Amino acid sequence: MVVEVDQLTLRYHDVTALDEVSCTLTGGKIYGLLGRNGSGKTSLLSVLAGYREHTDGQVRIGGLPVFDNAEVTSRVCLVRGSGDATQNSLKVADVLEFAAILRTSWDSDYAAELVELFSLPLNKTVGSLSHGRRSALGIVIGLASRTPLTMFDESYLGLDAPTRYKFYDAVLAEAMAQPRTIILSTHLIEEVSALFEEVLILDDGKLVLHEEAETLRASGCAVTGDAEVVDRFVDGLRVLGEKRLGRTKSAMVYGDLDAEQRAGASAAGLDLGPLALQDLFVHLTEPGDPS
Repeated sequence: MVVEVDQLTLRYHDVTALDEVSCTLTGGKIYGLLGRNGSGKTSLLSVLAGYREHTDGQVRIGGLPVFDNAEVTSRVCLVRGSGDATQNSLKVADVLEFAAILRTSWDSDYAAELVELFSLPLNKTVGSLSHGRRSALGIVIGLASRTPLTMFDESYLGLDAPTRYKFYDAVLAEAMAQPRTIILSTHLIEEVSALFEEVLILDDGKLVLHEEAETLRASGCAVTGDAEVVDRFVDGLRVLGEKRLGRTKSAMVYGDLDAEQRAGASAAGLDLGPLALQDLFVHLTEPGDPS
């Protein structure tokens, strides 16, 4: 289910939330959608889900326009916060039953597995759930929907760390067993970046990067070793950030190192590792950065 976005612009009165965004998501992958607060991530997902009508440009999913098109929106699931389960008086079981009615692709057996995995109390009302369990309810709705396009907009921030990792494992297992297009919008880049097959970065409503995750990781490296040796090696190189513990230092370098530089690093006792996506993200969205 290919997602095609062409010169997409979305304005709220005099505010431009999305500014001529163009991209194509070929489908069957896990995409990471990154951006600082106010960058346009939620606006983009809302347009893709058909929740908002765009101002200019085109948005097509599976070759069809999205807004006010039930044929398309029934095959798309956007989970925001606690899964949009705003009816606090409804029981969890009722919310899941309603979700099953909305999605012909709903998998009740899989939903039951997820309910057990996240320890959701079916007989409790939504309003009585903790923030974490409301987030887990949204996750169950998103995963069990098994829609060709499933999007999670920071919908797992209410979970504690062990439960978040259960979610990441569930996403990976689902992507392998039932391939579909999954978009994860997140600020927890380091936690979830291993899942990404492609990465999109929005900044101030513009798409500043759309690239395969492995290509991004290969666009630089982390140079680690004795602090003085690291400093001498990276002198003159483009350093995105540094971390230090005692005499050990790691510097994130942007740009390819040639064979001679790599040999020099090895001879100096330095380790060269992959570039962290979070460091690249911070660099690309730094205010005033010309690149």
